[in-house]
Amino acid sequence: MPEKILNMRSERQMYDLILGFAKTDERVRGVILNGSRANPNAPRDKYQDYDIVYVVREFDSFLNNQDFLNIFGRRLMTQTPETMRSPDGSGHFNWLMLFYDGSRIDLTLIPVQKPHLISRDSQSVVLLDKDNFLPKFPPASDSDYHIKRPSELFYSSCCNNFWWCMQNVAKGIIRDELPYAMEMYNEIVRSDLKDMIDWYIGINNDFKVSAGKMGKYYKRLLPENIYIKYMNTYSDSNYERLWKAVFTAGALFGELARNVGCALDYSYNEQDEINMLSYLKAVKDEWEQAVQ
Repeated sequence: MPEKILNMRSERQMYDLILGFAKTDERVRGVILNGSRANPNAPRDKYQDYDIVYVVREFDSFLNNQDFLNIFGRRLMTQTPETMRSPDGSGHFNWLMLFYDGSRIDLTLIPVQKPHLISRDSQSVVLLDKDNFLPKFPPASDSDYHIKRPSELFYSSCCNNFWWCMQNVAKGIIRDELPYAMEMYNEIVRSDLKDMIDWYIGINNDFKVSAGKMGKYYKRLLPENIYIKYMNTYSDSNYERLWKAVFTAGALFGELARNVGCALDYSYNEQDEINMLSYLKAVKDEWEQAVQ
């Protein structure tokens, strides 16, 4: 009978597996927990990965015989970044494993001979140290991931690039080049918008907060009205809705850029916004005439 997907094991069961193997296998000399489960400020749920580092002797023996991975459970899918298109070649090895019960372990092996590969990430907790050789980590926190205060140059560059690249989105729409328009909007324009949102959050939290990977904590960090505006900057492939998202993004960016600039005593180029909005409206008018 097939296993029930998402019938997840408890956190205690997972740690017993992870540490049980490490304690009994003499090749494993240390175990470190990284990631959100080591972060006391991260929201807790059953979908959090177990980001585990094994510091090991006989490193190659683990690669030559990977049967030991079966102790963690039946795998639904596995990824090994070091065997894929862009390995970093630093000398460690990763198995990213999703199990049939829905649990996930991201396991990194580091040779004891290469202690420099052990990350000093602030989200780190030593779970096992057989030889008392692992680094002494301070109490785990998300401090390494706090939003950073931008320089004036970085702020002004973000503002300029946001408005400059809006013209490319407009040209993609009027030329009916959807892949170009969507890529320019989602990958460039909304990336600059994300930077501005991060700084807005940073300012309102003394730059002592993390917005999470890819802004995943925006909903709880932003005022509700700002978050709703942000949600409305997403669009599907319909050009009418894309135009609406573009102007929503522009209005939100301008609002936040003024707020951030004022708080940091940086100058915001109002004229770039005025000029580009005029351009966008002119192109949209032409597009509307063409599609009638």
